[in-house]
Amino acid sequence: MTSTSADAESDSVVLYDIEDRPPLGEAVPLGIQHVLAMFLGNVAPPLILAGAVGSVSGQTTFLVQMALIVAGAATLVQAFPIGPVGARLPIVMGTSFAFLGPLIGIGQQFGIAAVFGTSLLAAPVELVMGVTLDRFQKYFPPLVTGIVVMLIGLTLIPTGMNYAAGASAGPSAAGYGSFANLGLAGLVLVVTVVLNQFFDGFLRVISVFVGIVVGYVAAIALGMVDFTAVATAGWITVPTPLRFGLEFPPSAVLTVAFLYVITGLETIGDISGTVSATGRNPTRKEFRGGLVADAVMSAFAALFNALPNTSFSQNVGLVSFTGVASRYVVGIGGVVLVVLGFVPKVGAVVSVMPDAVLGGGALILFAMIFSSGARIITQNVTLDHRNSTILALSMAFGLGVAFRPEVLQNFPAEVQTLFGSALVTGGFTALALNVVLPGGGVGLGPTEHTDGLDPEDLTELSSSESSPSAPVDD
Repeated sequence: MTSTSADAESDSVVLYDIEDRPPLGEAVPLGIQHVLAMFLGNVAPPLILAGAVGSVSGQTTFLVQMALIVAGAATLVQAFPIGPVGARLPIVMGTSFAFLGPLIGIGQQFGIAAVFGTSLLAAPVELVMGVTLDRFQKYFPPLVTGIVVMLIGLTLIPTGMNYAAGASAGPSAAGYGSFANLGLAGLVLVVTVVLNQFFDGFLRVISVFVGIVVGYVAAIALGMVDFTAVATAGWITVPTPLRFGLEFPPSAVLTVAFLYVITGLETIGDISGTVSATGRNPTRKEFRGGLVADAVMSAFAALFNALPNTSFSQNVGLVSFTGVASRYVVGIGGVVLVVLGFVPKVGAVVSVMPDAVLGGGALILFAMIFSSGARIITQNVTLDHRNSTILALSMAFGLGVAFRPEVLQNFPAEVQTLFGSALVTGGFTALALNVVLPGGGVGLGPTEHTDGLDPEDLTELSSSESSPSAPVDD
């Protein structure tokens, strides 16, 4: 059922809107809460890369610190744009897991310089997506973006479960699923839900932070935290650009270029999920700025020895769960990330936190991402026979390859890597069916109604002339 603007406003879940500035005493812990939600997800890829590519052995700490600094800088750019670079939204940026598997293969085959060189050379692909948004945005109506957001949430659930079980590496890790780990995760989850659902005001919006702190203290009391890494960590890290050099193997560049298309689709979904919490739809300017920032800051990351950056979905869930959509809060989180990057000893205090502590909060946040996707669809899409078919098949194919990746075992390794992702398969299924099946009005995108008008001035026109599944800009 399509919502009117009034209906959308009533569906807003925010306590602090995008331009609101909470008191500093609230804003600082709320910003730290965002950092806690994404911290391990941001530092895990460089940790894994350093372990898989022998040429960077002994450089693990440096790679982790660069990942923190770049994530903080990219987050600040998204919240406080520099010209056209940035969405002016509460978007937390971090190291993208989507690139990790292929980049490990590139690093093992061509060396670490090729990892950063290909990431730099292929980044303009997403930049082009942002600049040419008016041409392709009509292919990403609320039906498609809603499906992508739901798939993001659903595919992150196993990661949340692994953290809750005490080992992000998965069931083969020692202690996986122990009562101590499950108890810690359960403690965090219960404290978070109780504060969020039975309290009002500041305790509600800070619920995830409080839950994680309670879990961390409990883990220390149980002797489950090893502070050795904190004692041995240094005090200052100095960023060194191009420390490992750059190389550009053509085949590797093509692979990474395709991955930028996928992360661009994920960013579109994350922007939709974030803005939908405020009771409205994203504007072209927000989509464009977010995609351009993804590309520019990923190129910046490559220059400073970090993997490509993208919007972090767990923080989208945090916005929906807490009702705090203030970009100023996220900006504080960006500053905290930069500080952690320059001061390894402070960052080590967070990095030694047991996985199970973060798992209790992560499960809630990942589930809320799915809820954000469902909200996008229910507010903007009529689930008639056509749209219900697209929704059903997209979820079936996406989750099908996630549950049974063996179905692709006879395809080349590159195909298995790409389409073994539920987000890729489900997202492309939704995109293709929306174009192919009749009745979607794909050819009636906003640009075909403009005739010389600036696209940003077409709110009323888009609202009145679009079909339920067509893009609507504020």
